Amino acid sequence: MPNAEHAREALKGFLDMWVTGTTAGLRAPLLHRPGEVGLPYEDVFFPSMDGVPLDGWFIPADSDRLVIHNHFLPGNRCGYPGQLPQFGGLGGFEVNFLPEYKALHDAGYNILAYDLRNFGLSGAANGDTVGIGLLEYRDVVGSVRYAKSRPDTAAMDTVLLSVCLGADSTCVAMARHPEEFEDIKSLILLQPVSGSYIIEEFVKANDIPHGYEEFDRALFERTGFHLAEQSPLEYAKSIRIPTLVAQVHHDSMTRPEDVQSIYDAIPAEDKKLVWIEGTTQRFRGYNYFGEHPEVAIEWFDSHM
Repeated sequence: MPNAEHAREALKGFLDMWVTGTTAGLRAPLLHRPGEVGLPYEDVFFPSMDGVPLDGWFIPADSDRLVIHNHFLPGNRCGYPGQLPQFGGLGGFEVNFLPEYKALHDAGYNILAYDLRNFGLSGAANGDTVGIGLLEYRDVVGSVRYAKSRPDTAAMDTVLLSVCLGADSTCVAMARHPEEFEDIKSLILLQPVSGSYIIEEFVKANDIPHGYEEFDRALFERTGFHLAEQSPLEYAKSIRIPTLVAQVHHDSMTRPEDVQSIYDAIPAEDKKLVWIEGTTQRFRGYNYFGEHPEVAIEWFDSHM
C-alpha cells in the first residue's frame, strides 16, 4: 500500500499532467517522422477554429480517401516516448503511430495527423490548460476545415480516427458544430474516457482518502472545470455517422462501464464496439491499430 506522502505526490503529479498535458512538466517530443517507414510527407500548419496554430503532417496516397488523426493525452501525432526515463511512468514502453499510418497509407488512405493545442509542436493556448475535449474540440474543427481548404483534399471522402483526448474532443466538436462534419463518412473512437472514472480508479489504486474531492477541487481552482464536465457521454448522443468504438476491456485506469455507456449513448444505427483483450494497460490500446490495422481499414473501407 502506498504511503500517504507518496500517494499525495502521485495525486499532485497526475493533476499536473491532467491540467497541462505534460509529463513532469515536459511536452512529449516527436521522436519519429513518417519517412522512417518509407512514407512521403509534408510538414503542414493550419489554424484551429479559434486561431491557435497547429502543426502536423500530411501523408499523401494515390487515392481520394483521407483519414484525419486526433491523438491522446499526453502524447502527440507521433505517439508517446514511454521508453524514455523521463516519460516512463505510463507503462514504460513506446506508443508509435507510424505503423498505423503506414498500414492506412498502403491501404489507400491519405493521412492528416497533427498535434492538438498545447501538445507536440502546436501552439500554446488557454493558459496552457487542457480541457479534456472542452477546449480541444476547436482543433478538430480546424483540422476538418483545413482538409476542405486544400485543393488536393477538399473533395476526398474523409473519415476520423480519434484517440482518447482526441476522441473526447471529436465528440464535443460534432455535438457543438454538426455542420462542420456533414461530409464525414465514418468515425473511430479509440478509448474515449470520462474524467470521473479515471480519477476514481487512480484514487482507489493509491489509497487516498477523499482524493477524488481533492482532485476535483484543485482541478476547478486551476481550470474552472469540474471532473463531471469532462466526459464525452452527453456529446456522444449527437453522433449519427457510422462509429466504431474500441477500448482495452480490463483497462486498469478506468472501468468498462464508462466506455460501454458512451457507446450505448451513440444513436447511430451503424456502430460497433471492439474490446481489446490480453492486457490491462491503457497505453497498449494506443498501439492497437498499428498492430491490428485491419480492424480500422475494414471499418473505413466498408463506409465509403
